[in-house]
Amino acid sequence: MVTAGAGVMLFALVARPEPWWQGYVSEAGTAGQAYAGIYRLGLIVLALGVALLGWALPRAGLLLLVAAVLAGTSSLVPCSSQCPLPPYEPTTPADLVHATPSILGMAVLAAAMALTWSTNARPAIRWLTAATLTLTVPLGAALGLMMLFAGRGTTSALLERILLVVDVSWLVGTALLTTFNGDASRRRTSPR
Repeated sequence: MVTAGAGVMLFALVARPEPWWQGYVSEAGTAGQAYAGIYRLGLIVLALGVALLGWALPRAGLLLLVAAVLAGTSSLVPCSSQCPLPPYEPTTPADLVHATPSILGMAVLAAAMALTWSTNARPAIRWLTAATLTLTVPLGAALGLMMLFAGRGTTSALLERILLVVDVSWLVGTALLTTFNGDASRRRTSPR
């Protein structure tokens, strides 16, 4: 589900008339965009995938469920045109209701990664999580600083896209490793 949701969101982002590397990703879901509904649907599917992964990873499950709820909230309340954020642009209440869960959701997802890394005994998941966290933390910090001190621009747009690719890769990779490892465990324990 994570892959399907991310794929739908990517389609809506790339299909826009504006270049795909400009603006915030959420702009694909704003009113007036040709594929706004499709983008928001993709975000809901992605959120459901995150929730399902939380069920498969019980130790990080609560954090992943919270991240899923925050992503779902973000999908239900689109931002206004160009997703303006303070302190550089005047914002609407909807912009804040959209941006706050989006930003918090990414932070909670990083916390879920950290918990997965510290508690998961499976080497492949630990390795994937360590690699992802090594990229997520500095990318997230750089994006936050860009948003705070420089505002909307090409650099912040590219940082956001790189961060999303890294984090979606973790979600997809962890889901696949969990699924394949679960299948192998059942085969080993099932009677012949």
